[in-house]
Amino acid sequence: MPDTKLALILAAGNGSRIAARSGELPKPLVKLNGTPLLEHVITSARNAGIEKFAIVVGFRGQVIRQWYESHPINGVEVTWVENPEYRKDNGISVLRARPLIQENFLLMMADHVFESKTASALLRQPLGNEEVILAVDRNIEGIFDLDDATKVRVDQDRIVEIGKTLRHYNALDTGMFLCSPALFGWLEMAVVNGNCSLSDGLRLMAESRTFKAFDIGDAHWQDVDTPDALDYAHQVFSPQLPDFSTGAGSAYA
Repeated sequence: MPDTKLALILAAGNGSRIAARSGELPKPLVKLNGTPLLEHVITSARNAGIEKFAIVVGFRGQVIRQWYESHPINGVEVTWVENPEYRKDNGISVLRARPLIQENFLLMMADHVFESKTASALLRQPLGNEEVILAVDRNIEGIFDLDDATKVRVDQDRIVEIGKTLRHYNALDTGMFLCSPALFGWLEMAVVNGNCSLSDGLRLMAESRTFKAFDIGDAHWQDVDTPDALDYAHQVFSPQLPDFSTGAGSAYA
């Protein structure tokens, strides 16, 4: 079993790009095959061995908390983190959780769905005290909406560049990271005028060669950021597949 038992989930954004489908709901509560995205993320991580969750909320955060209180997920402990500056970049959401985290943790996005076997494999990777490991997808030709994906350039097992506008890249960011608390320090260094993105801090880590890559192989994942991406995820993650609906095994073993 992996040593890391804590996950940080970013769920603070306003989800404007999927508003045509979400209406007044915050994006983490948009349903994929009848279940809110946030529930899929928590359940898949729990099935990989995560027991504690810190969830950063901002836009309509009280609605998300009320949903969870009426639909608690067995086997996990949830701590809520408020980010009143949720209109800023996502690095600020990560930094809001810094006072709560003094151990290695899994970092995930509330709108990125994945197979639990992917999280399990990432959690088994050896992590140095100053390192972050990003789960990357090298199947570039198979990605949905490549223009919107965050690209990375990997040199052996190290990520040397990251960003949506990279011209030369050989893998894609899946939105799942195994992190040491050192990440917070890099994000602090990346803050400019009170703002920073997660990628800003990770670019500094890449320069120091402490940002590593883990290849997910043929595993499935999807960033559900637009109505089209939601429709695509409905096809890829069928509710009949055991890993996605109940966590009772791997859908693509």
